[in-house]
Amino acid sequence: MNRTLVYHMTDFDDGLRIEQYLRRQGYSRQNLTELKKMPESIRVNGQNRYLNAGLTEGDELIVSIRETESSGKIPPVNLPLDICYEDEDLLVVNKPSGLPMHPSMRNYNHSLANALAWYFRQQGKPFIFRCTNRLDRDTSGLTVIAKHMVSSSILSGMGRRQEIEREYLAVVRGTPAPAAGTILAPLARKPGSIIERIVDWENGERAVTHYQVLGSRNGHSLVSLHLETGRTHQIRIHLKYLGFPLVGDYLYNPDIEYIDRQALHSWRLCFRHPITGERMEFIAPLPEDMRRIFTFHTHASYSQ
Repeated sequence: MNRTLVYHMTDFDDGLRIEQYLRRQGYSRQNLTELKKMPESIRVNGQNRYLNAGLTEGDELIVSIRETESSGKIPPVNLPLDICYEDEDLLVVNKPSGLPMHPSMRNYNHSLANALAWYFRQQGKPFIFRCTNRLDRDTSGLTVIAKHMVSSSILSGMGRRQEIEREYLAVVRGTPAPAAGTILAPLARKPGSIIERIVDWENGERAVTHYQVLGSRNGHSLVSLHLETGRTHQIRIHLKYLGFPLVGDYLYNPDIEYIDRQALHSWRLCFRHPITGERMEFIAPLPEDMRRIFTFHTHASYSQ
């Protein structure tokens, strides 16, 4: 993947070393190490420079990223891709339920990573799978894929600082009360299991989920959830802890009367572009298998 990034120095940047400036832009130490290995990767006013060179107001700094290797353990497979947005730095994909994020020992050829590897190969471009917000296999909806090492580093940092707004829609049986609130319950791996998580007040990691009931019908409710942290199975465990687990969740609530997968959808993502700083917002409509459980007369934008 080739990408050229151009920066113009202001009085605020005067006197900084190149490495200091790039660290302030969100480049990781690993990014800088990789750039050192790339020929002519750093230029100031058209001249090659080392990372310890100084910068002056008015300078033009050009960073040339040249990545040639692909993920060796992700075979390209021609699978459907629903790409909501794409530019030189990232992709936003609407992932269907039933599709894992990456290959595993038992599922080597059917994942989002396989599909993206094919997509990039068709364009003659190398591909390394760099996902910012991972979704469970049976969770549908929006996920962000970085196209190169710098956008990946910046997006990862935004995720750690909770600068990526993530809103999910879930279907539960019954009506949670109160209708809105915050679930604060630390999560840990269930003893004896490599998959399941539990609420663990002594050893668990901090986990915070904000929820709001959007409407109820046919004995079920549509719930909006905002993640403040991103622990494994966080929404699934937190809703179970609240007393209203996801319907169709084979692991924590095998209620499959109306749906045969966990009724959870990554509906909305909002973040600033890792390179331009532009505010970006994406919405993926509620999928048919969740929508057919009921039809809401209010909050129509969720069910269209």
